[in-house]
Amino acid sequence: MSGRTTDVAIIGGGLVGAWTAFFLSKRGLRVTLLEKSVVGAQSSGVNFGNLRLQGRFSGQYPLSLRAQALWEDFATLIGEDCEFEQSGHLYLAYDAEEQVKLEAYAQLSESYGLAIERFGPADLKRRWPWLGERAIAATFSARDATANPRLATPAVARAAARHGAVIRENTQVSAVDRQGCGFALRLAGGESLSCGALVNSAGAWALEIAERFGETAPLFPAGPPQFVTEPFPYLIRPSVQAIDGSVIFRQIPRGNVILAGYPRTAADPVSNRAPVPPGKTLAAMRALARVVPMLAHCHVIRVWSGIEAYLPDMIPVIGPSETAAGLFHAFGFCGHGFQIGPGVGLCLSEMIADGSTQTPLEPFSIARFRSAAVVSDKFRKEFD
Repeated sequence: MSGRTTDVAIIGGGLVGAWTAFFLSKRGLRVTLLEKSVVGAQSSGVNFGNLRLQGRFSGQYPLSLRAQALWEDFATLIGEDCEFEQSGHLYLAYDAEEQVKLEAYAQLSESYGLAIERFGPADLKRRWPWLGERAIAATFSARDATANPRLATPAVARAAARHGAVIRENTQVSAVDRQGCGFALRLAGGESLSCGALVNSAGAWALEIAERFGETAPLFPAGPPQFVTEPFPYLIRPSVQAIDGSVIFRQIPRGNVILAGYPRTAADPVSNRAPVPPGKTLAAMRALARVVPMLAHCHVIRVWSGIEAYLPDMIPVIGPSETAAGLFHAFGFCGHGFQIGPGVGLCLSEMIADGSTQTPLEPFSIARFRSAAVVSDKFRKEFD
């Protein structure tokens, strides 16, 4: 491969990189995806698998809805199954203050055409009798769904390869420089690659590329602790989440309960480790038992995490570089990237192939970090 050229090089083989490679190669562009480990190894493959629409940042809805349509068409587009299931998403409030926030989220979702059902305590118990008594209100979005993160990214990468994309795993990019109107990449082992456009979807490692071209962002690595229990009688169909972030869980048809335990855990992108402290497992199971008392005595059989990238405003960077024409960033997804990943890949492919995209991406510009970064309440709660 020494001295080869490609139309587009993509650094980072997570879900965003894979979808970008898929859409570009489908349009006939020469694409090379470079992944330092294996496709989907980090946040794209270790997350909860939630395809949640309700409760999102307002500026993200056009992108999120576009992405959901792609998830709904995954099997046709990709030709493989990712265990996509339109199970719905149940959002719980525990007190009056949380109920006000829940209603605001519901109204925002409805303003973008999402159908939201509202429930009080009595209605909740009738519809989902396995719920405990703690929730005073809830909203339900039937269009929300789940998918298996371990299956999704590799499937998209294989589909991209069938359209001609070159997928290079275990390939470290050691340097990136300008070369005329494009870029020159040096790979570990002395190989080189030239490209006209470059996509920086390197997750928690993306800042090295951005800073190479005079841009930066206050990126913060963290790990999403995940747990899976032994199989239990299949009763819980929706994905369930408390609005205070204390618990999010879903049950798969095989009976296992998958649980995300927040706040996130520490992650080290240098040593490539994101261990899950035992105390987080116990805290997560206690939180689960408060919501579903019948699960108080089920056993955790596996825990895991990975390395995600966070920004203080909890909003990702998506879009063109402000300093280097032909460079496009997509990183810092703050735990929300799985759902919007297909939409991000489609938008990046449109910007590269057509020069623009129909989806508004202004809120995600890296230029917002030229001034002091906004710190969201959610970020403060988890990381301060």
